[in-house]
Amino acid sequence: MVDVKQSLIIIAVMALVTLALRLLPYFLFSKNTPKAVLYLGNVLPYAIVAMLLVYCLKGTDFAGAGHGVPEIVSVTLVAILHKWKHNTLLSILAGTVCYMFLVQAVFPS
Repeated sequence: MVDVKQSLIIIAVMALVTLALRLLPYFLFSKNTPKAVLYLGNVLPYAIVAMLLVYCLKGTDFAGAGHGVPEIVSVTLVAILHKWKHNTLLSILAGTVCYMFLVQAVFPS
């Protein structure tokens, strides 16, 4: 059995390693950032969003009840809000609330 002291030591070590890994790029690329890293910084956010979109919509049944309307409306709301306000938290929160409202109140199964 792991005691409290050992658990705190494990947590502290994990926190230090995480902090070191987060700070490492700033020390490595403090003067000149390689072009490959700059390219990835420009391309990866869009790729990650596309991957999340596919993951979120993979189980959508467009042939069933509702025909995917809650999902399409919520994704559209997220895109419009993010384009308009450039606030990720607002976009995700509004999209989640919209989806939950549509699934529970408008298109209950």
